[in-house]
Amino acid sequence: METLRQLWNESGTTLGGWVSVPSSVTAEAVARAGFDYVCIDAQHGAVEYSDCVSMIQAVLLGGGRPIVRVPWNEPGIIGKMLDAGAQGVIIPMVNTVAEAEAAVRACRYAPEGARSSGPTLVGPRTDRPYFEWAKDNVACIPMIETIEAVGNLGDILAVPGIDAVYVGPSDLSITLGLGPGNHDEAPEFLEALDAIAAGCEAHGIVAGIHATGALTPDRLERGYRMITVTGDLQAMKLGMASELDRARGNDVDGSSGSMY
Repeated sequence: METLRQLWNESGTTLGGWVSVPSSVTAEAVARAGFDYVCIDAQHGAVEYSDCVSMIQAVLLGGGRPIVRVPWNEPGIIGKMLDAGAQGVIIPMVNTVAEAEAAVRACRYAPEGARSSGPTLVGPRTDRPYFEWAKDNVACIPMIETIEAVGNLGDILAVPGIDAVYVGPSDLSITLGLGPGNHDEAPEFLEALDAIAAGCEAHGIVAGIHATGALTPDRLERGYRMITVTGDLQAMKLGMASELDRARGNDVDGSSGSMY
């Protein structure tokens, strides 16, 4: 199966699912739903590294492409997640060129980076030596989620080794003074989204974003090619509430809910 980077190199659009529950059962179920990638959230979810090992295996078992949002821009945890088999890492709060360069160093082996070699878990899963496979397939995905990052966008995107950037709408909204959540009603929020997409297009980098199923058509139109459309907790809550409403004879439109 093609990796995320291979899909992106073919100009493909990728729609993903998000996993915050520390469960290999949930991770496998999300993968089997048919998403192009499954992101395991080790930052804001309840997931620890020890959970990620089996969850990555479960995503692979379910025919999915596992990536991980790491807790922070720190080389130790980035390397461990990649060694566990993540095909890429989403790295929070990358606001400067120096932070972007640090993210790339943590994802790449020398001479492009400083990642330590020890693919004990992932090595047997690749069709050629992992050192070679990683150079072509591991995705380095810094998060652009503050006005500081947007202000430094051109310089960040010029850092060699970045494959995609990923917008965190809630933190971006907070730094815009709008408060947490999604703020499509605010012109400054949409201007920031468009600036990020345009910058990515100019630099040949994939624009990614946290979204919902309802928001996905708009994000596609704006030029985003990596879009998370739902998460395990959100989908479970909406599905449970929908069935309960039906059981009570209430009208259900299925349009509510948010990733934020």
